[in-house]
Amino acid sequence: MKTKSESSASNPPQLFGLVLAGGSSFRMGHDKGALAYHGMPQRDYVYQLLNKVCENVFLGIQEQQLGSIPKEFSSIMDQNTYKGPFNGIMSAHETYPEAAWLVLACDLPFMDTEALQFLVQQRDTTKHATAFMGKDAAYPEPLACIWEPEGLRQAKNYLSAKGKQSPSRFLLEVDVKTVLPSNEQLLFNANAVEDYQWAKDRLKGREGS
Repeated sequence: MKTKSESSASNPPQLFGLVLAGGSSFRMGHDKGALAYHGMPQRDYVYQLLNKVCENVFLGIQEQQLGSIPKEFSSIMDQNTYKGPFNGIMSAHETYPEAAWLVLACDLPFMDTEALQFLVQQRDTTKHATAFMGKDAAYPEPLACIWEPEGLRQAKNYLSAKGKQSPSRFLLEVDVKTVLPSNEQLLFNANAVEDYQWAKDRLKGREGS
């Protein structure tokens, strides 16, 4: 009889993509998913990125966002059972519990196709997750991460037992493969207006060179 790890390695779960687009953006003062770094709303751009490496892609959104989402995009409504990023992640898991999820936030403006392809190549289905982690980071990056279904089942138990809502801290407690990004800027978080402007200026310079 195969162990669970052997079964995951020989028959890996389908990889779905999740754009976390339903979170509040208090520091930014705007919906981060609606900001444009690449000539379109960032949530649309991230959706297109994930579509290149995943079998299915979904926007994780709040109910009030439904009217603003392009009809050609699939979405999963946040169930609001949990707080923070786990709200969208666990809503997706409970909708498709047997899928692995490549979760990507809308506030990583430098993330690109090559980086996601590399993360998928490095995926270890016998682990609970495969996550980017910066060289000097204290935690794996949960919002640029492949969450395996067993890892998400463990997360559900963790949330029920401990009541903690931090996916970063959860990843420190389980079996995670960490992946060093080729460029630390890939994990730059644009959380405030000055971050947005800085990233936009850098991207404009890069695309114009």
